[in-house]
Amino acid sequence: MLPKEIQTEVEKGTMLPLMEEFYTIQGEGYHTGTAAYFIRIGGCDVGCHWCDVKESWNAAIHPPTHIDHIVENASKYSETVVITGGEPLTWDMTLLTQMLKDRNRRVHIETSGAYPLTGTWDWICLSPKKNKLPTQTVYDNAHELKVIIYNKHDFIFAEEQAEKVNSNAILFLQPEWSKKEEMTPLIVDYVMNNPKWRVSLQTHKYLNIP
Repeated sequence: MLPKEIQTEVEKGTMLPLMEEFYTIQGEGYHTGTAAYFIRIGGCDVGCHWCDVKESWNAAIHPPTHIDHIVENASKYSETVVITGGEPLTWDMTLLTQMLKDRNRRVHIETSGAYPLTGTWDWICLSPKKNKLPTQTVYDNAHELKVIIYNKHDFIFAEEQAEKVNSNAILFLQPEWSKKEEMTPLIVDYVMNNPKWRVSLQTHKYLNIP
């Protein structure tokens, strides 16, 4: 149990449960191949069975860190900062994103969209999950829809989500890593037959980088 004064700071968004932060090459979606500083915030109750960062789920094991410290570290590296998780919209992103914008950073988020949108974003990558669907504010503001394909039924889910997202969102299908040999050929065929979609791959895993 956090001390009351720290819990208050977390609720305000002046402190956040920081899991890790690192400078790398973006591996997925629209910005694949570009440099970015990643800030991974702990805490997620969406619970995808194939999540590759399950250690991010329990916010209690990740120390509340003041956003001044987070922003200072991020500002030493890339002009692009990606907030990920966990599920970052579990927390109020308003103050963190404003401070990053004050440092002239482009601020991106990777989110399931399961919580209302907070923060000021240059790019919103929405990766929806069946067990906790996105809120309307995220559908309305997403720049990119990235649907993970674990089995054939996920193509149906992808089309359902494409109907809900705003008309300007760029559409991606990405094979779940453990199923990539099986699903990638199906995704390739699907995109060729439905060219509104694009293929996304987890290229950072092929490159063996974070």
